[in-house]
Amino acid sequence: MQDLDTWARAHHGVITLAASGLGRSSWYRAIAAGQLEQLHPGVARLHGTADTPEQRMMAAVLAIGSPALASHRSAAHLWGMARPDGEPVDVIVADRGRSPRLDGVVVHRPRDTERLAPQRRSAIPCTNILRTLLDLGAVDRRAVADAVGHAIAHHHVTVSTLESVVIQHSEHGRAGIVALRNAVDRWAIDAKPTDSLLESTMRRLITRYRLPPVEFHPRICGHEVDFRVIDAPIILECDGWAYHGVQRETFERDRTRDAELIAQGWIVVRFTYRAITARPRETADRIAAAVARWS
Repeated sequence: MQDLDTWARAHHGVITLAASGLGRSSWYRAIAAGQLEQLHPGVARLHGTADTPEQRMMAAVLAIGSPALASHRSAAHLWGMARPDGEPVDVIVADRGRSPRLDGVVVHRPRDTERLAPQRRSAIPCTNILRTLLDLGAVDRRAVADAVGHAIAHHHVTVSTLESVVIQHSEHGRAGIVALRNAVDRWAIDAKPTDSLLESTMRRLITRYRLPPVEFHPRICGHEVDFRVIDAPIILECDGWAYHGVQRETFERDRTRDAELIAQGWIVVRFTYRAITARPRETADRIAAAVARWS
């Protein structure tokens, strides 16, 4: 059993029929003798090894086979986030084919197969941190805010990267996106997205709702503004994800600039970045109303 011990130690005490080198009859004799304890068909743990969440995750991934990954709540645990005891193992499978039903295992077969390049945490194949946070919101919304805080504090992800993920998925109504957006809203204070993301998001909104075209980052009266509606004296300004007025100097500077632009005949319309991604129709209506009043 020495080779079995070596392989099992690298896999949280789990061994598979294929890796064991045993024939089926020898495999089942080892189970009957108490040397192995079957967890799933073709997957067992060595007698005396600890029953841990990691062991159950490894067993589920091995039982389903590649390209199965620990996901959702299980991946959150592997990324170091606190999870309740006794949860089922979550496994995600990229293809839509059949996979075995396993006790204590929830198999997810998503239509969205983005961000499924495997990571390894505790030697277990799992979803990457961004996919994990998205998927966690689909099964445990309340846990996402703390999970985002954990991921940021441990430098697994940045706010700007999370912004990118929310932008990419907001328009498609993806499960988990609302919880992730709310979590980023909680942790990001006055954090503007990168220019390219903001520009692409605004352009999609303008195209979708057939609004007049805009110019991105023009200089007007000595100030660089976010957007100018072409052929109209209308400026659109974004205040970031969650503009709380914490940075008083920024707040005062922006209002002084607005006053100078208004004095020169410009109409300044401010909206939150959250409004673009979470309430695009409302944002489009505000822009359309401003254009209609001017014309």
